Amino acid sequence: MPSFAAFALALIAAQTPQLPYDLPASPAPTVATPPAPTIDSQQAAFTAFIAGLRPRAIAAGVNPATFDRETTGLTINPRVIRADRNQPGGPALGAPSGNLNFAPYRAQHFDAAHIAGGQRRYVTLRPLLSSIEQQTGVPEAMMLSLYGHETGYGSFSGNLDLLQSFATLAWDGRRRELFTVELIDTLKLIDRGIPRSTLKGSWAGATGYPQFLPSVYLRLAKDGDGDGKADIWRSEPDALASIANYLVDAGWKPNVVWGVAVQLPADFDRASIRSPLISPRCPRVHARLSRWQTFAEWKARGVIPLAFPGLRDDEQMTLIEPDGPGARAYLLSSNYQVILDYNCSNFYGLAAGLLADAITR
Repeated sequence: MPSFAAFALALIAAQTPQLPYDLPASPAPTVATPPAPTIDSQQAAFTAFIAGLRPRAIAAGVNPATFDRETTGLTINPRVIRADRNQPGGPALGAPSGNLNFAPYRAQHFDAAHIAGGQRRYVTLRPLLSSIEQQTGVPEAMMLSLYGHETGYGSFSGNLDLLQSFATLAWDGRRRELFTVELIDTLKLIDRGIPRSTLKGSWAGATGYPQFLPSVYLRLAKDGDGDGKADIWRSEPDALASIANYLVDAGWKPNVVWGVAVQLPADFDRASIRSPLISPRCPRVHARLSRWQTFAEWKARGVIPLAFPGLRDDEQMTLIEPDGPGARAYLLSSNYQVILDYNCSNFYGLAAGLLADAITR
């Protein structure tokens, strides 16, 4: 069926008198192209935008002197804008999903270097990790896995000035409210005594060993070494305790595995397990997951676990085939959903779970 726009254009054409063939067409009117904004005009608009945030920041509790000092001289970072605009999109919601093609990502993030690095850190950090697990119920290896995925066990965490990144992203406007909040929360961290020189991170503002946004730090960062501070930039105990606290806050269930690899029967009916739900958060990511059923119901369908994870028969699970039918499939628990809360990507969630399993294997 033609679209409404196509129908409207056809209707307009039908009602417009047609010129004889031998009459010359009138030249198209010349439309002046507005000049591209200059760097100076962009910077002036940026400076005015940031100045306009001052009342809101002060109302949120930022010291006026902090706002004035830290925002004076701020400039746009074009690198941050390019990175934000070049984010991969993915298929439109409701379009055929195709295969995820997890294998290349798995090879890069679940490799010998990540596994060996995690195992080495596990040996040295075991007393600390064990203590955090006893307090939170979050497995030692899962804390380490996220630490490894986010910053290579502390080897890299970003070097861009958070305040400049958030100011640039808020001004650019694609997700203005999100980044305005993070800009104000960065100023709150400075008010708390955290030097701006410490507040470095990715282009999107993730910072420290756990790669928290400032709003997440303010809500969930933990003191893991007992010195009265939550230093996620230099203290591994603080970073790991903060990661565990994040997972607990997101709903981590103790003594439940994140997932298990499974084998499906040759005649498996995939249409019958399609989920009718649309997630309000990361809908494309969750659309890859099946409807939820108990572990017992999956086994009754002929799904065979390839490990013995100690799952109860009444545990609710969802299924994913990240490389398409015929390749490896996984049953995933609610704890997998918690990992997606940390980083909403099925690639990330699967690789994080697999690495956690391998660290303590």
